Amino acid sequence: MKKIIFAILLALPMTMFAQKIGHVNSATLVQGMSEYNALQTEIQNLQKQFQDELQRKQTELQTKADAYEKEKATLSETLKQYREQELQKAYTELQEFGSTSEQELQKVYQTKMGEIQEKVMKAVQEVGTAGGFAYVLDAASIPFIGTSATDVTDQVKTKLGVK
Repeated sequence: MKKIIFAILLALPMTMFAQKIGHVNSATLVQGMSEYNALQTEIQNLQKQFQDELQRKQTELQTKADAYEKEKATLSETLKQYREQELQKAYTELQEFGSTSEQELQKVYQTKMGEIQEKVMKAVQEVGTAGGFAYVLDAASIPFIGTSATDVTDQVKTKLGVK
């Protein structure tokens, strides 16, 4: 009898600490969202616009440089300096545009991706709360997932309306 009571007392703390743990594949969730697909399309369109403008500016600069090279021998020193400064200014603007356009792309991506991730996190929290989970972890950052952990990816997909 003492052995049975002792065994129950030993097992009782373990059952008190048993917690329900879930995991989710957030990359799969995000990639399946229509918002993510719309973001990819928006980024591609912006990238194309910036690339087209960059190409236009490069062509314009090359045309000015070619014209300067043809006329250089006949120009006065003052006009040579003026044209060289003009070419340098156009080159600097080209570089600045390239840098600014990359920053703009990153800003748009980060802003929209933050909104998407926030939506995923909210859905994960709702599924975790409804399912009584102590933790819901991202499967990508877990080196090992045991059989006692529950995959809640499909439940979160349903919550997000992802197929």
